[in-house]
Amino acid sequence: MTPAELSQAVQVAVRTAVEAGELSVDVPEQVTVERPKNRDHGDYATNVALQLAKPAGMPPRAVAELVAARLRELPALAAVEIAGPGFLNITLDAATQGELARTVVETGEAYGRNEALLGLKINLEFVSANPTGPIHIGGVRWAAVGDSLARVLKATGAQVTTEYYLNDAGVQIGKFATSLQAAALGRELPADGYVGEYIADIAKAITDGVPGILALPEAEQLEIFRTQGLALMVAEIKRSMTEFGTHFDTWFSEKSLHDSGAVEKAIERLREQGHVFDEDGAIWLRTTDFGDDKDRVLIKADGETTYFAADAAYYLSKRDRGSEVSVYMLGADHHGYVNRLKAIAACAGDDMDRNIEVRIGQFVKMLRDGEEVRMSKRAGNIITIDDVVDWIGVDAARYTLSRSSTDSTITLDINVLTSQTNENPVYYVQYAHTRMCGVARKAAELGVDKGTAADFRPELLATSWEKDLLGELGEFPRIVAKAGELREPHHVARYLESLAGTYHRLYENCQFLPKGDEELTDTHRARLWLVEATKTVLANGLGLLGVTAPERM
Repeated sequence: MTPAELSQAVQVAVRTAVEAGELSVDVPEQVTVERPKNRDHGDYATNVALQLAKPAGMPPRAVAELVAARLRELPALAAVEIAGPGFLNITLDAATQGELARTVVETGEAYGRNEALLGLKINLEFVSANPTGPIHIGGVRWAAVGDSLARVLKATGAQVTTEYYLNDAGVQIGKFATSLQAAALGRELPADGYVGEYIADIAKAITDGVPGILALPEAEQLEIFRTQGLALMVAEIKRSMTEFGTHFDTWFSEKSLHDSGAVEKAIERLREQGHVFDEDGAIWLRTTDFGDDKDRVLIKADGETTYFAADAAYYLSKRDRGSEVSVYMLGADHHGYVNRLKAIAACAGDDMDRNIEVRIGQFVKMLRDGEEVRMSKRAGNIITIDDVVDWIGVDAARYTLSRSSTDSTITLDINVLTSQTNENPVYYVQYAHTRMCGVARKAAELGVDKGTAADFRPELLATSWEKDLLGELGEFPRIVAKAGELREPHHVARYLESLAGTYHRLYENCQFLPKGDEELTDTHRARLWLVEATKTVLANGLGLLGVTAPERM
């Protein structure tokens, strides 16, 4: 029995009491059941009686007695006890709990998937670093978290479009082109330009690819350096994202908003909503009506369009393309964008608490030998995605960057993340998977298998270690749903670490295979089912984080 099935059983018990006239309440649409921290309190607990007591006009323990009486009629439950002010502590029958191993194995890759966000259309934008240099460490965090979140959201039934917003218009692109031109001509790079070996590399690629470019008038040169440099940098970003296992459905050009007239159309749409006004020769959006600290300029008095105008057009583009919820994942230096972006949604007539979400990710530091690493040879004063991958690998980077809430600053210790010790969280989880694969290989060598479903005797999975592991396996769908609803994939990573620890304890205390001349027993077979179930869940969870589940290490 899964926690979801137990929740339904409690709900049915309440409904039965209502239909019998014993309770006068609305049957709750959902009933929460949780794993108690103290195993002596049963396998699961629910506070449904406390929730229903006031509307029922009865003491919580009296409500609990009515619900418990019906639950005790279920053969799947070994015990239902009332505790404290009215909690119900529920212990599953051993066979019922053990049956979960078969459910997981037979469900396979689909186990953990659910319909918590079924059909919700989400546009998930992340990384979106300016295409003027390699992806830096902050962008690497979003590449890991954003891609993992997309996988989690899809596993909860949402329709997700992942998107990279290319800021390919404006001042920074001009500075990038000027830097490339200066490098090609052997001039000193502009003080406000871009530095690093990658600038010289791109400049050389352009001069090699466009013979005679340096003989052209400098204005013509500059345009070629702008267009060619941008194309090469975008190609480099796409390469690094692909190698990091991060996929984008759409690469959206800011320049296209200007070229297509979408910015002007967006301003008119917002004016029709009554939130655009003219003042001092400029055109403004009255965002202060919706919590922004000041109104925002859309078009300056000199006729120049602002970045904010493009932001407004971009949000409307997402909505026009079918997004119900637009999720922006921004770095800590963009904290001031939260209110202004939400105000755009409100000015467009949307619900700024539902149709738009702005997530802020904090900074990342890297340590080696106890010292902070700050520099990249190729990119100057930043650490790039290629540096991170070279130092610790894709799996360690993705897992470690996804295992903490984005609200917190994190430190990646290169020494720890390249070690094969339990201090390395990705090694700890992956090693548990390899142990399970090792059990399967050893069983094959002995000519032993778990048998058919008809051979499986779930009631034999009765030790405390087996019960703990089964309880963990049952939590996986709920963890995935929680991670999707909260937009926090780190819940999956933390769950996997707990699951791996529970399996490691089982491995140390239970015998999976016959030794020497021992005969194969039904207990051995049942445990092989449990091992395969756990291996399935670990692999499924790692897959949601874009991390491999190795068979050997």
